[in-house]
Amino acid sequence: MNDRTHELLYRNLQEVFGEGDATRRRAAIEALYTEDCVLYVPTEVLVGRDALDKFAGDLRATHPHFAYTPHGKPQALHNAGRLAWGSGPRGEAPEYTGWDVIIVRDGKIAALYVFLDSDPT
Repeated sequence: MNDRTHELLYRNLQEVFGEGDATRRRAAIEALYTEDCVLYVPTEVLVGRDALDKFAGDLRATHPHFAYTPHGKPQALHNAGRLAWGSGPRGEAPEYTGWDVIIVRDGKIAALYVFLDSDPT
């Protein structure tokens, strides 16, 4: 389970939130998330793949040149995992940082909690 949880965390960062191509992003969401997934972000709670896809696409459109970079190694515990990350222009210091915490069900992400750091360093 730990290997799958680590894979989900890394792939979500790059293939969902880091992906600018809508078709590839949607394919990744289908592969990585349950149909009834829930996304918890500071401003709202979104339910389902369509809502997640729209949110990730809208977010990506606000900064298409940003890259998501893992900070450290992911951790897994039972059916949960977490990964610290930063986002900013490729090759530069991140403009913002945070943590993704996932709950895994049947090998897919059932819930994603996105924690944003107040200080990007």
